[in-house]
Amino acid sequence: NTHASEALKTKYLPNMYAGVWAGSMCLTEAHAGTDLGIIRTKAEPQTDGSYKISGTKIFITGGEHDLTENIIHLVLAKLPDAPAGPKGISLFLVPKIMVNDDGSLGERNTVFCGSIEHKMGIQASATCVMNFDQAAGYLIGEPNKGLAAMFTMMNYERLGVGIQGLASGERSYQNAIEYARDRLQSRAPTGAQSKDTLADPIIVHPDVRRMLLTMKALNEGGRAFSTYVAMQLDTAKYSEDADVRQRADALVALLTPVAKAFLTDMGLDTTVHGQQVFGGHGYIREWGQEQLVRDVRITQIYEGTNGIQALDLMGRKVVASGGAYYKLFSDEIRQFIASSDSSQAEFNKPLAAALTTLDELTDWVLDRARSNPNEIGAASVEYLHAFGYTAYAYMWAMMAKAAWGKEAQEDFYASKLGTARFYFARLLPRIQSLSASVRAGSESLYLLEASQF
Repeated sequence: NTHASEALKTKYLPNMYAGVWAGSMCLTEAHAGTDLGIIRTKAEPQTDGSYKISGTKIFITGGEHDLTENIIHLVLAKLPDAPAGPKGISLFLVPKIMVNDDGSLGERNTVFCGSIEHKMGIQASATCVMNFDQAAGYLIGEPNKGLAAMFTMMNYERLGVGIQGLASGERSYQNAIEYARDRLQSRAPTGAQSKDTLADPIIVHPDVRRMLLTMKALNEGGRAFSTYVAMQLDTAKYSEDADVRQRADALVALLTPVAKAFLTDMGLDTTVHGQQVFGGHGYIREWGQEQLVRDVRITQIYEGTNGIQALDLMGRKVVASGGAYYKLFSDEIRQFIASSDSSQAEFNKPLAAALTTLDELTDWVLDRARSNPNEIGAASVEYLHAFGYTAYAYMWAMMAKAAWGKEAQEDFYASKLGTARFYFARLLPRIQSLSASVRAGSESLYLLEASQF
C-alpha cells in the first residue's frame, strides 16, 4: 500500500484485504539469511514493463497451500545492473496465479514449491522452498530500494512475532495455573492447607509460586509493553503533528528490536516454566505444554534472529544515533517518575535506580565503541535484556499507579499490585548481573583462535 503503484494496489489489495488471496514474504536464500545483500535471485526487465524472476527462496511461510484462491509473493531480487550489496535489492510482486485485467484468475505462474520443511514446531504452518523459474513479476517501489520498502512492513511483523512469543507464554501460564490449583503433592512448608485431602495443591509451594509469578509478571509486563510499542506505531503513522510523528517514529526504531527479541526470549522462558510446573506430565505430548515450548522456539529465529535484533538495537539504534533515540525513552521514564507522588515510591525508586544503571551502561558502551567496534556486538544481547527488564519496570510502575488505592475494590487491582511487587523484588534485579556481563567487555570473546573451539 505504501510503495506499489496505484495499478498494482487496485489489482491485488482488495482480495488480499478480504482474505480471498494470501501473501508471502520471500527474502531468505540458502546462502543468504541475515546477509540479504548477497542474494542471487534475478529480475530481468521485459518490454511490457514486467520482470522475469528466477531463483530459489527458502523458509517461506505459507509459500504454498490451498487455503486461498491465490498467493501473492513479495520477492527480493536483483536487477541486471544492480549495485552490489543491500543497496542493489529490489522488491517484486509475483502472483502464484496470474490475474487478468478484469480481476479474474488466469494461468498458473512459473513459481512452485520445491519442498516443505520438517520442523521442530509450528507444524500446521507450511514452510516452503520456493522455486521461481522466470516467473512473471512486477516492481514495487523504486529499483534498488526493495529492502527499505520491505522494512516498512517489518516493524509491524517483528512486533507481531513478539506477540506470538508472548501468546505462547500466556497459554502456558493458563494451563499451569489450572494444573497448580488442582494437582495435590506434599504439604505446605507451614503445615497442611487442605486438611480434607491427602496433600495440598502444589500452588502452596514456594518454588511453584516463583515459577507462576515469573510467568504472570513477564506476560502482563509484555502485554503492556507490546501495546505501548503498538501505540507508537499508530502515532507515527496517524498523528497530525509532524513533531509527534517524528518522535514516535524514533521510538518505534528503538523499541521494535526489543519488542521482538525480549518478548520472545521471555516467551521461551515462560513456556519452559509452564512445562516445569507440570513436572513429568509437562514432557508428555498429551498435556500440550511441550508443544508450546517447541512452537515458541521459532519466534527467536524468524523475522530476524534475536542476536541480530540485539545488534540492531545496540549498533544502529543506540550507537549510530549517539544515544539520541535512547534518550527519548529514558527522558520519558524520568518525566513519569517526576510526575508521580511519593505514595508509589516502592515502585518508582527501583525504577529510577534501574534507569540510572541503564543510562550508565549505555554511556559505557558508547564510549568503548569509539575505540573498539567489537564492543557493540559483545554487549548487544545482555544490553537488550537489561533494556527489556527496565522497560517492563516502566510498564509495571504505570500499571501499579493505575491500580493504586483500588485493591480493596477488585481482586484484579490487588493482583496487579502484588505482581508488580514481585517483579520489582525478584525480576528487575537481574539487570545487575547483565550490566556486569556487558562491562566485562569483548576481550574474553577473542581469547581463542577458531581452531581452539
